[in-house]
Amino acid sequence: MRAEQAIAFLVFAFAASLTPGPNNVMLTATGANVGLLRGLPHLFGIAAGFAFMMFVVALGLGSLVIDTPWAMTTIRWAGVALLLWFAWRIATAGRGNANGTSRPIGFVGAAAFQWVNPKAWFITASAVATYLEAGTASATVQSLAFAGLFVLAILPCGALWLGFGAVLQRRLFGGRLRAFNMIMAAVLAASVLLFVF
Repeated sequence: MRAEQAIAFLVFAFAASLTPGPNNVMLTATGANVGLLRGLPHLFGIAAGFAFMMFVVALGLGSLVIDTPWAMTTIRWAGVALLLWFAWRIATAGRGNANGTSRPIGFVGAAAFQWVNPKAWFITASAVATYLEAGTASATVQSLAFAGLFVLAILPCGALWLGFGAVLQRRLFGGRLRAFNMIMAAVLAASVLLFVF
């Protein structure tokens, strides 16, 4: 992979990772409800799931899904259903008590969500179409590089959103936390409109 290609891709990855979207809304809500440390599996799940998805799409297997209309329709509606379910979970979440009954979205759930997250499909397909170059390195090497560079972007950007939620946690209690959760759930549910229309 050429240095110019890697730098351009990394800038794209940072921009895609930092902008608001379903993952960042859920990370903020997780931070506000369970704090930074208990939210780390959620962040690591996003990074792992997104990196693996980037690798698979860049390697060419993703084109089988992207070029199959019924598969994309299935992914879109599964993503809508999952986003609405996550929105409901956020809306009904409360601060964990002393025995830690509040359960954040874990590593596996966050990683699996990437495969039905329409924004993740859009980002990976756009990245591959724009930055994959013939003749610079094998598809496997470029796919691994893209996955690794995306992890480098997702971890600090996602940590900012998770940390922002954790900072809010100190100011949110009782009715304020419930109101915050309702607002975050509404924002997440509203993002579904972008995928439906």
